[in-house]
Amino acid sequence: MSSSSLSSSLRCFPPPSQASPNLKNNDLLIHNFNTPLELKQLHARLIKTNTPLSILPLTKVASVCALSPSFSYAHQIFSHLLETPQTSIWNSCLIRFAESDCPSHALLLFYQMRLFDVLPDTFTCSFVLKACLKLSDVVNGKIIHGIFQKLGFGSNFFLQNMTLNLYGLFGEMGDAMLLFEKMPQRDVVTWNIMVAQLVKRGDIDGAYCFFLRMPDKNVRSWTSMISGFVQCGKPKEAIDLFMKLQDESVRPNEVTVVSVLAACADLGELDLGRSVHEYSTRSGFKRNVRVCNTLIDMYVKCGCLENARRVFDEMEERTVVSWSAMIAGLAMHGQAEEALWLFSEMIKLSMKPNGVTFIGLLHACSHMGLIDEGRRVFASMTADYGVIPQIEHYGCVVDLLSRAGLLQEAHDFIMSMPVKPNGVVWGALLGGCKVHKNIDLAEEAMKHLSELDPLNDGYYVVISNIYAEAERWEDAARVRKLMKVRGVKKTSGWSSITVNGVVHEFVAGDQTHPQAEEIYQFWDKLLVKMKHRGYAPKTSVVLLDMEEKEKEKFLYRHSEKLAVVFGLMTTPEGTTIVIMKNLRVCEDCHAALKLISDSALAEAKRAACLRYANEYARGGWTQFAIFERAALD
Repeated sequence: MSSSSLSSSLRCFPPPSQASPNLKNNDLLIHNFNTPLELKQLHARLIKTNTPLSILPLTKVASVCALSPSFSYAHQIFSHLLETPQTSIWNSCLIRFAESDCPSHALLLFYQMRLFDVLPDTFTCSFVLKACLKLSDVVNGKIIHGIFQKLGFGSNFFLQNMTLNLYGLFGEMGDAMLLFEKMPQRDVVTWNIMVAQLVKRGDIDGAYCFFLRMPDKNVRSWTSMISGFVQCGKPKEAIDLFMKLQDESVRPNEVTVVSVLAACADLGELDLGRSVHEYSTRSGFKRNVRVCNTLIDMYVKCGCLENARRVFDEMEERTVVSWSAMIAGLAMHGQAEEALWLFSEMIKLSMKPNGVTFIGLLHACSHMGLIDEGRRVFASMTADYGVIPQIEHYGCVVDLLSRAGLLQEAHDFIMSMPVKPNGVVWGALLGGCKVHKNIDLAEEAMKHLSELDPLNDGYYVVISNIYAEAERWEDAARVRKLMKVRGVKKTSGWSSITVNGVVHEFVAGDQTHPQAEEIYQFWDKLLVKMKHRGYAPKTSVVLLDMEEKEKEKFLYRHSEKLAVVFGLMTTPEGTTIVIMKNLRVCEDCHAALKLISDSALAEAKRAACLRYANEYARGGWTQFAIFERAALD
């Protein structure tokens, strides 16, 4: 049927009041057309039977004709039948297309509407912007933005916020900033979009400036900023902001809880972590898998393996993340056999492991010296579970072999890797060379590390220490000179302890703490008791050319010893003392802390409990020394 004949039919069609009541025979047809041709056949039948055209389901007419050459046909039907604009009919198609697997159809329909002068409304623009978001199509998004501005919708909050979000999501932050500054009014959603997108782009300072400028903040505002601090490695700032949130009487949601728990894990804030756990239980977040997974991670990193296992056992639903976190926690705490057993339970329940699961298993084997088991686990990744090893898995195997003294095998393994070894892989070999005093392989590893990661101070320190242990002082001095030439500064070691909600940080030989004099006096008294129980300072760990007495004095001022002493001075009996360190614990501090713990708990008639938890994160080792506070006298 041509356009002219359709117009003629519409003009001569009798109005509903004059039409013959012949609707019943058409009832089965009016909802069963699926193509423009079938619609035209139905139209012809309605004319022949003198049936009002108004019985046509207009939404279906639009749906059938929307993306076909028959758009104009539907357009003329609507123009004849509708006294109001036909925009709402086409909008019903737009929203369906925008939410479908082919959101590009929404754009095609929109441009059809523009071609036939169908006037868009705010809903039209929002549906098309939604399609642009799904398509990552910022070009068409800008076109839609221009159209709704010309149509006078520029003050519509919803459209402005959608456009702002579109620009931010796809990196058009210049356009986002310009739109934000030109908006005559802004609501909390507007501000939240800017904070969230700046956080996503890594501009944490810019995000915080926007956050501080916000006239009103909701829980989403606080959560975006807290999670941003955590993601960019500023857990202390995240926790400080969480404290301010509580002062504002804002109720945290599940996402807030996850972010704060992650910050607690990074800082070893066990007390706050427990408090957040209690809040989560009261608030009904116990069924949230992500909250439970983060709780497991937090307790593991704070040294409370039993609490982590309790959370794991009480979970109604577990994901591969849950199992992997628990396996990694057991590995971190030296319970390799338990980690392997838990893995077998996971497999029995038909839970498919992923790459992270195998990293935990390989760490377990590495730290407990289970060489053959580690080899078997690595081989089974691909053979049994179809998990392709990544660089992290190869690094774990090198660490496994290097720790066991199989340095040549570790080197051969590196040379046969199908992927290029990175700094972590060569660093694992270098660490093994230090333990097993292999200077030749250490020098080769350092040659690669100098190219792969030339600004990592840790590697220079290790090779310098290897030379110092071999009393090759000139070579050690050469490494230190090289660091100076390259502008590499040695990371200062520090230890921290939280007492009554206040974080106290110590560095070696610290004299800045308000109670420094009391701490050193307490240590001197404690040292006498330790020596009576067999403590002998391991001066060999001081790799400096100095007198033996000076080495001892140097050892006694290590930051973790000062932190432990402060904890013993300021906490009541039975308190769990958690020491957070940014570097590895030296052999002497390990022996000293173990003896302090044994002595304290023996006199309190309790079993000794000293545990170390190592977490490889953000490029460095974080360590915790955890033991129960008990009487020393």
